[in-house]
Amino acid sequence: MNRLLRKTEVYPSPNIWYHTGTYELENQVQDADDAIWAELCGRAPWAGRDVIDLGCGDGFHLPRLAAGARSVLGVEPHAPLVRKARRRVMASSNVTVERGRAQRIPAADRSADLVHARTAYFFGPGCEAGLREAERVLRPGGALVIVDLDARHAPYGDWMRDDLPHYDPDNVDAFFADAGFECTRVETRWVFPGRDAVEAVLGIEFSPPVARRAVGETLGRNAGAGGSFELPVGYRVLVRHKPAGLVLHPSVEGASPRMP
Repeated sequence: MNRLLRKTEVYPSPNIWYHTGTYELENQVQDADDAIWAELCGRAPWAGRDVIDLGCGDGFHLPRLAAGARSVLGVEPHAPLVRKARRRVMASSNVTVERGRAQRIPAADRSADLVHARTAYFFGPGCEAGLREAERVLRPGGALVIVDLDARHAPYGDWMRDDLPHYDPDNVDAFFADAGFECTRVETRWVFPGRDAVEAVLGIEFSPPVARRAVGETLGRNAGAGGSFELPVGYRVLVRHKPAGLVLHPSVEGASPRMP
């Protein structure tokens, strides 16, 4: 699981940082029916707009965004992944990739219509600086979209919580609700091409004991199936729009109106 940025630090993401090839496979097996993309199209469409993909990793989602966007900026803190992402999009004239952090996005004020962050903000409290920075780069009316795994959705969420005993889904949900996000829960299918893919992908997402259980349960639920294996996985799609008109500063009671 990717822990992009909390407070002022960059936390390593062991899955993609150290297992880039397997993480590429993981991206390929995820959301086989494009359920997340359908949700994004409905709630935060990006056609003809300027997009920032925050924590873009090796750029897997950049071509999908670039196909409809006016421009896409991929932002990634890990230099080797920045290089891989640049190679992936080198033929795309409307995509750039820069090294940067969520707390200091390399973009001008009000330069984006959509900030997209996928599997980057699991922990809620601690990411306030990143949320403020996203607000800075968004134009009025723009949207910050956070796509994260749903720790309430079995079986994947059960495995997550086993590996993260201090993770409190109620606390995380309350944090994002208080920060003004609307949450939609989306169920997806991960479709693995074979047993080796199940073992490889789940092996980089969990500790060895939990990974062994996850692999066994995934293979067991597909007993008698053909060559591929399916796993239902839930996500939270969190969306917050930047106000487009006059607003009051939320921390100052009776404040005078100002432009957002």
